[in-house]
Amino acid sequence: MTRFIANQLSKLTHLVQLKNKSFSLKSAQLDSLKLRLMLSGLLLIVVLLPLIGVTVNSAFQHQITQSINQQLRAYVYSVLAVAEVKDDSVVMPNYLLENQFNVIGSGLYALITTDNQMVWQSESFFGLSLPTPAKTELALPTPPMGEGKLTQVSFDDLAGNGDNNHVVYSFSVSFETPNAPLPITVHIIKDDADYQKQISEFSATLWTWLIILMLVLVLIQAIWLFWTLKPLNQFTRELALVDQGQQTRLNSNYPAELNAVAKQLNVLLSTEQQQRQRYRNALADLAHSLKTPLAVLQSQSDLSEDSKEQASNINNIISYQLNKAKMSANTAWHLGVSIDEVAGKLIRTLSKIHQHSSLDIDYQSQAGLIFKGDETDLSEMLGNLLDNACKAAKSQVCLSVTQSESCLFFIIEDDGKGLTEQQKETIFERGMRADTYHQGHGIGLAIVKDLVTSYEGTLTVNESAEYGGAKFMLSFAR
Repeated sequence: MTRFIANQLSKLTHLVQLKNKSFSLKSAQLDSLKLRLMLSGLLLIVVLLPLIGVTVNSAFQHQITQSINQQLRAYVYSVLAVAEVKDDSVVMPNYLLENQFNVIGSGLYALITTDNQMVWQSESFFGLSLPTPAKTELALPTPPMGEGKLTQVSFDDLAGNGDNNHVVYSFSVSFETPNAPLPITVHIIKDDADYQKQISEFSATLWTWLIILMLVLVLIQAIWLFWTLKPLNQFTRELALVDQGQQTRLNSNYPAELNAVAKQLNVLLSTEQQQRQRYRNALADLAHSLKTPLAVLQSQSDLSEDSKEQASNINNIISYQLNKAKMSANTAWHLGVSIDEVAGKLIRTLSKIHQHSSLDIDYQSQAGLIFKGDETDLSEMLGNLLDNACKAAKSQVCLSVTQSESCLFFIIEDDGKGLTEQQKETIFERGMRADTYHQGHGIGLAIVKDLVTSYEGTLTVNESAEYGGAKFMLSFAR
């Protein structure tokens, strides 16, 4: 239960910490809540605002077009109002009411055509040339009778410059004459520079303000995300402090969505600590309750030497368990233990125990590594493996500790005879021990395997390529 809680909280801490990573495009997975929120907000800003800009700009251009259409239609009516037909031909006054028709090159022109042949032009059109019939794409349009049509046309200006864009509103009517109806088309031509300028200025202003609005919205979104995710950042920091052993519970007040999670975690932490304490107390009580009857048995004078020896072994085991309970009473899995300290104590102890063998116990480790578990459990695992290695070794034992992004590794090697394939399969069974070990009851490696399994780790044994003996490797997920 304890190890399961440890692993689950460690995984939860890791998942929450993912949101504090930078917005790097190296990862294609959207595994960050902040990244998802930012991308969704940017998607709305980048897609919605330009779409609004295009729509508004299109609506403005449509409005300008309608305005031009109405204005030029009014000029058509003013021209038709003064037009007369005599002898099957159109007669126009010398001057029109709209003064721009009377000023050469004013930018507003009036033409009357019949069968695509010009029969009259305003004074303002003097010096300009119509599109030639050869350039049919530039020819003036002839809409159906009684209808108008707005188009664009380019022709040479007074300076001879071509491609001078103008808008043309053409309207076809028919005059009744004694001989036959006279169809004519009135063309009002106006330079569209003013209209294009209005459209350009409006577009520039619109997109400038939209870009400013996009930047402002991005800034607001960043501030909003910081404010919204601030409790989650605090939650992550507190989980890290709990994981590092600097505090035993989550203390901050969180929003309703996170507050329930924080309360459940606090309950889980408190329950785990209470269970650990009850377990240690029960172990201590059991050991104390056994010491008294054991002392009575040892005081019996009629006990054989073998019985006294076994009673002494039982007493030693009880003392060991009592010391273990005392050592673990003030520790917790989330505090973690320094591997250097535990390994240093074990190496010093084993060097004294096996000093007659002239063993060289080498220790190699990265600085500051932490084991997420009980100190006694780590001592039990490393102690059994190192003790077995010292018994099997000729002169050299090595303990190496390394850590990758995902795993913590303990490697114990010796220069002894090593293990056969059959021994590798049976050595972890209770009551079984390698023939090279002449001491012990064959349960040490079984205990190690049980402890490793409880921490959801793996224990493997191979041949040491460097020393030639056995190589035991423990690995635990970070």
